[in-house]
Amino acid sequence: MKKLLIYSALMVAAVACKQKSETAASTSSAPAASEQNVVMLDSLQKKNAGIVTATAQEGTTHATIRATGSVDVPPQSLISVSFPLGGYLKSTTLLPGSPISKGQVIAVMEDPAYVQLQQDYLTAKAKMQYLATDMQRQRELSEADATSKKSYQLALSEYNTQEVMIQSLAAKLRIIHINPDKLSPGTISGVVPIYAPINGYVSKVNVNIGKYVNPADVLFELVNPDDIHAAITVFEKNINSFKKGMHGKVSLVDKPDEWYDVETILVTRNVDENRSGVLHCHFEKQMLHLLPGMFLNAVFELDNKPAAIVPEDALVRYNGKEYVFTTADENSFHLVRVTAGDRENGKVALLPDSTDWLKTRIVVQGAYALLGKLKNRMEE
Repeated sequence: MKKLLIYSALMVAAVACKQKSETAASTSSAPAASEQNVVMLDSLQKKNAGIVTATAQEGTTHATIRATGSVDVPPQSLISVSFPLGGYLKSTTLLPGSPISKGQVIAVMEDPAYVQLQQDYLTAKAKMQYLATDMQRQRELSEADATSKKSYQLALSEYNTQEVMIQSLAAKLRIIHINPDKLSPGTISGVVPIYAPINGYVSKVNVNIGKYVNPADVLFELVNPDDIHAAITVFEKNINSFKKGMHGKVSLVDKPDEWYDVETILVTRNVDENRSGVLHCHFEKQMLHLLPGMFLNAVFELDNKPAAIVPEDALVRYNGKEYVFTTADENSFHLVRVTAGDRENGKVALLPDSTDWLKTRIVVQGAYALLGKLKNRMEE
């Protein structure tokens, strides 16, 4: 029995030693993580693979941002014309796109209510003359104790009430552009002109001759082209690159070859739910043919910034990420992940990180040949 126990113990020890040796062998045969990203080549292999190395060159990036937007106008330059008393449109010659001048008669309205308003004013004004005379008489009688003070106070109240009515009616007449100071029984009219409040052009005509319009109805929409601007939508990641005074170009969607110069006058300070903001840009030349709502394409050239520049051939893409191969001895090539910046004319900028790219040799030709050898080795 004692011999059997000793034999069992020896067997367990032997198995444990075998497992330990197998584990050690397995560990020694597996390459380290850093070694998996290294390709070793001799001179002949380098020549056959066409490997060329160089350091990054110091240069500047020339970023171009493309965006879309539309023609817009500020509220003070987009005028909706209505008529506060309503009425029938008697005449107008306006068409969309028609130029207008401030003070120009753009339409004529007609309604019996205008006649009634003028009549009420003249009647109230005529009654005012009687009330003024009666108040003066009652005051003189009150001062002579020939009548009660109550009679004078009643006459004064009626006079003041009538004066309020006259001022109210006069204000209503001025709203519809009738001068109460020049109104007389011989000048009463049932038609009233509408005048253009700005210089510009007509963008919309919402009525036709003979139509009755309510006070809230918009007859015409007018635009002052002096304040017309481009509202350009840019993504959140780019919005901090824009500043007041930055210049760009825009074109109409249906005329992509005709570009108009614009200058940034305002950069929005908020980002909407689509993670974008708005640039408000002023046209450097007056654009009378542009209408609010027209779609635009925009191009902005950003300021040049210093950067480490390499040929695009130096970058390889693997598993959705970008890498370069670096070397210190021209025989071992290390795969290093990079973050690429702006690209232009076959060159790409490497964004700054812990590596000094201006002092690091990089494979600028044959990078994909190295990646192929690396992938083959991984598969083996």
